[in-house]
Formats: sequence, C-alpha cells, structure tokens
Amino acid sequence: MRVVIQRVSEASVKVDNEIVGEIGKGLMLLIGVDESDENTDADWLVKKILDVRVFSDDEGKMNHSIKDINGEILCISQFTLISDYKKGNRPSYIKAAKPDKAIPLFEYFKNEMKKSGLKTESGIFGADMKVSLINDGPVTLVFDSKTKL
Repeated sequence: MRVVIQRVSEASVKVDNEIVGEIGKGLMLLIGVDESDENTDADWLVKKILDVRVFSDDEGKMNHSIKDINGEILCISQFTLISDYKKGNRPSYIKAAKPDKAIPLFEYFKNEMKKSGLKTESGIFGADMKVSLINDGPVTLVFDSKTKL
C-alpha cells in the first residue's frame, strides 16, 4: 500500500456535488492498494501514520502526532498511486489491486484508523470524487508498506 499524507487545516470530498466526507485540522490520506497487499500492510501504515510527528508544539517544532492533537482523518482511495511510469508516457495501473481485493483492504484500513478514536471520514471507493483541501505548511509525506519508507 502506498499513502500520500497531507497535513491539512481542512479537507472535504464531494461525490455528485454532495459532501460525503469532511474534516477540520488533521491528515488527508490518499491510499493506493497494490495487488500484493495484505492486512499486515495496512496495519503497518496505520500505526506509522498515527504516530508520525508532523504537528507543531508550542515552540513550532513538529513534535506532535495526529493522536496528540486529537486531529481528524480523511481517507481517499486512489488507485493511480500504484502506477508504473517507467516506459512511455502513459502510466500503467496493472499492479493496482482490482476492486474485489482493494475495497475490503481500503475498508480494513479505514476501520483500523477509526479504532484510534479519532474522527475518520472517507470518500467513496471508485467514485468520481472532487477533493478540496488546505494543505497546512505544506507538509506532505509518502509512506509505502513495501519499502517501509
């Protein structure tokens, strides 16, 4: 699994012009599921994301995690994160998990995030979504469960 993490002041996602998820201060997560991913990949990412210190303390240093600030989380599925762009100019998505595997793993990831007790919302898997956010910082990280980066 690959997750792009953005620290936000606020974020929302619309489907068919209706807001289906929105958060205040917290993290917006773009989540791509690889065909070889398992629950253990999601488990590693959830722990890493909940513990990463990207929020400022009173001295302006990034010493607080999302848990420390009681922040909010918005999960957005994005299969294009699992792309191969080495050959040609058109990315290949052949390694992205098919919906029968990706949907349960995305739901598992989201439910594991919810177990933190933090407000966790999401878009709709496979829908044409319009995502809005105010990136705070900006602070953007990319975590990959295969490389542990």
